[in-house]
Amino acid sequence: MTSFSMHGVGVSSGIAIGHAHLISHALLEVVHFKVPAAAIPVEIARFESAIAIVKKNLEQIREQLPASAPAELSAFINTHLAMLSDKALSEAPKAIIQNERCNAEWALKQQMDDIVAQFEAIEDPYLRERKHDVVQVVERVIKVLLGRDQLDASEKKQQARQERAMILVAHDVSPADAIQFKHHQFAAFITDVGGITSHTAILARSLNIPSIVALQRARDLINDGELMIVDGTQGVVIVNPDPEVLSEYQLKQNQWQLAQQKLQRIKTTKAVTVDGIAIDLLANIEVPEDVVSAKASGAVGVGLYRTEFLFMNRSEMPGEQEQFEAYKHVAEAMKGYPVTIRTLDIGADKQLHSDEIVTATNPALGLRAVRYCLSEPHIFHTQFRALLRASHYGKVKILIPMLSTLAELRQTKLLLQRAKDSLSQQNIPFDEQISLGGMIEIPAAAINAEAFAQELDFMSIGTNDLIQYTLAIDRADDTVAHLYNPLHPAVLKLIQLTIQAAEKYGKPVSVCGEMAGDIKLTRLLVGLGMRQLSMHPSQILSVKSQILQCEEAILSRQAKKILSQSDLEKIEPLVRKFNGEFA
Repeated sequence: MTSFSMHGVGVSSGIAIGHAHLISHALLEVVHFKVPAAAIPVEIARFESAIAIVKKNLEQIREQLPASAPAELSAFINTHLAMLSDKALSEAPKAIIQNERCNAEWALKQQMDDIVAQFEAIEDPYLRERKHDVVQVVERVIKVLLGRDQLDASEKKQQARQERAMILVAHDVSPADAIQFKHHQFAAFITDVGGITSHTAILARSLNIPSIVALQRARDLINDGELMIVDGTQGVVIVNPDPEVLSEYQLKQNQWQLAQQKLQRIKTTKAVTVDGIAIDLLANIEVPEDVVSAKASGAVGVGLYRTEFLFMNRSEMPGEQEQFEAYKHVAEAMKGYPVTIRTLDIGADKQLHSDEIVTATNPALGLRAVRYCLSEPHIFHTQFRALLRASHYGKVKILIPMLSTLAELRQTKLLLQRAKDSLSQQNIPFDEQISLGGMIEIPAAAINAEAFAQELDFMSIGTNDLIQYTLAIDRADDTVAHLYNPLHPAVLKLIQLTIQAAEKYGKPVSVCGEMAGDIKLTRLLVGLGMRQLSMHPSQILSVKSQILQCEEAILSRQAKKILSQSDLEKIEPLVRKFNGEFA
């Protein structure tokens, strides 16, 4: 086997050594594992049961269609039912289970890939697009299979061991799909496309596994099962490494793990500079279960809880009670520490459903975040009620994303007050003084930060979108990734404007974008006056290590020199020198 290397954009540090596991765009949560020979009949029965359940569900949906429903809906359901009865889906996977001794999910997915490949070879565009129906039908069946966990404890341990040796290789991974990875223990993942601050990359960092994006042709060049090395720090993938290279990276992997273990020594140490300036290090989380890693990292609160992932990978919106339970869980688990919960930030590359087709010409500039919620006030009302109810059980703060005008903020305040009134009428307790904050992630908001500071209780700088909108760069597009630079003088000036506005009106301000967790920028942010940084739990100890070595007075003087520069090419070496002097 020929050894070769590929270079991409490292989005999560560390070194992983394992075998390639190629995945398609859909059904990313499906993994392969061996089934004992004696359990084959049970696995086949599990598959047959899932097919029967999906058939019954579809038949019920068809029966419940109102008389006024478009004829296309009934035809759509009939098509899916016909596919479920076709031997290509109902019988062929059973032969794969039998012959390959594999789990039902994997067998069905392999059969789906074969069928989709046949559709893609059809010249007629209408017939070719029917492959999407196949994928949707298979997804329904696999969701049933994944919900019927019949593995015993030993089989679960075996599956976990197999996952830890897997490196996922995909063309692309949507945020809705990537959130599924939290249920598994993969060694690493790599993709052909993506930017360093795309939401998929952000989720990769939250998983704390080595990850690389923008590799261009990894999915085409790498074969399933090949031995691979993923160096997330350098953005390098080595396929079929020779023994010398493998040995070298095994040593590097051990050194990396030792360095991470050493950082644990400062977990309970307060993040204070040499000259006594305290910096609050908070955690960004995506799902309630992440609160465990947030507490384990020594975070002094949750600076950003991205609630949109509660809404993804499902056919219906979560109700008030379900949202309340999720928010309450985090609030109680943090035991009095602040929990900043961002309202639904959907749109752009974060669609509610991973197979949703985005029709907007430029989704990043379209109906997303607070714009979406204001256009769907019932969704906002439900979430506000759930958030307010949860505030009775901990120190909850509400954060509104993507504000651009005071009118949006005032409309939001009105809806929040209506939610408060509705709870008061029902005698449901909540924090009457709950803090309301706003994301400063649009240049217009940063320029007008003083006006927002007067009407908000706190502000949080979302540097990912702030950089994207300031520099007119799609952060999910790897073809312009080299232009995405947090050190651009315009970006730094907008951050400075926001900090100055917060200081003028005595309002707290934090950074919750990816800049907060980048140790190359820690000293600069502290020097600019930032006293709250929110990042992935896996980044907290590394950032704390930097802070413990810093002297704020020196950092402040250096930051002023950097802010006085208008040429990016002069700023970058200044920052490198800045970091080197105190390393």
